[in-house]
Amino acid sequence: MKISSKGEYSLRALITLGENEKKVMTVTEISDLTLVPTPYLEKLLMQLKQLGYITSRRGFGGGYRLRVNPSEICIGEVIRKIEGPLAPMGCVSITSYEACSLEGNCRLQPLWGLVRNSVSHILENITLEDLLNNQVNTKEELLSELWGKRK
Repeated sequence: MKISSKGEYSLRALITLGENEKKVMTVTEISDLTLVPTPYLEKLLMQLKQLGYITSRRGFGGGYRLRVNPSEICIGEVIRKIEGPLAPMGCVSITSYEACSLEGNCRLQPLWGLVRNSVSHILENITLEDLLNNQVNTKEELLSELWGKRK
């Protein structure tokens, strides 16, 4: 899994809209705060709207705002919808499995599965609200939950 600028910028836009939850924001305002070029941001905002995370209003006083409460926006879900599977390799993907020619004899597959499980566990337990409230550092128990199961 690699987070591209598309995923990074989409999360920046959601954070900015979450920080200004009561306000309808123009693309220019969001661009200025996220440092994402306006033409690229417009495409990302359209995708976020199609995915149901934000809403828009046209005309004077128009712009974008969150459609969903930040506590209901799971970062793992956003990343999957924007970037695709969280698995580093197709052979361990739950949502987009791809068979491998070494299937059954691959010594790397357990490693890739562990990476997928670790990343997924963390991202599935972080919400936009957690990011807005700077609570990611308080979520370190997620790692101990995950690693505690492996001992």
